[in-house]
Amino acid sequence: MAGKGLLFIVSGFSGAGKGTIMKELLRRYDNYALSVSATTRKPRPGEEHGKEYFFISREEFEEMIRNDELIEYARYGENYYGTPKKYVEEMMAAGKDVILEIEVQGAQKVKEKMPETERIFVTPPCAEELRRRLLGRGSESEEEIERRLHRAVDEAPYMPQYDYILVNDDLDRAVEELHALICAAHKKSVHKQDMIDEINKQLSDMMRGGN
Repeated sequence: MAGKGLLFIVSGFSGAGKGTIMKELLRRYDNYALSVSATTRKPRPGEEHGKEYFFISREEFEEMIRNDELIEYARYGENYYGTPKKYVEEMMAAGKDVILEIEVQGAQKVKEKMPETERIFVTPPCAEELRRRLLGRGSESEEEIERRLHRAVDEAPYMPQYDYILVNDDLDRAVEELHALICAAHKKSVHKQDMIDEINKQLSDMMRGGN
């Protein structure tokens, strides 16, 4: 995929396997970059600045808001989280396809600012499988699992807004389907630009001929 990269949003239910798919996609292919968010929260043990997040102060974050340097942002509790525009644009300019793993409300904001963004929603094959995966983690209480399932109910109505629904019932197949979707988006983008260029050329030729 030569030339400028494209921006893709990946959303999905907690427990759908988004993170695992992203990790495997980046392992198999070198033309992708996972967008790194900025946050005002403190780093947790093992987290690195510029890897998991860009860790910045509240003052720096609010300055970024004022300067329109974020594609989207939100505040959860006492902390801000957002997507730096500069990082995404630099990766795309370098030819990387940037994948932004984000929840549905943030995805709406990105789509408003960058309409060409393709959105992909990841889901397990059924609700019972979603519950099974959440239980299989063994790291969350029953109350937390119920909270995540209720959140899935709230997120489900947003699914029709997405360009693609990716069913993660097999990791290998899901990774390759995601890669294929991105390749198809590139072809569509190239075809669209070719059509625009050709129409502009024809119109220009017509006007010169008319003179």
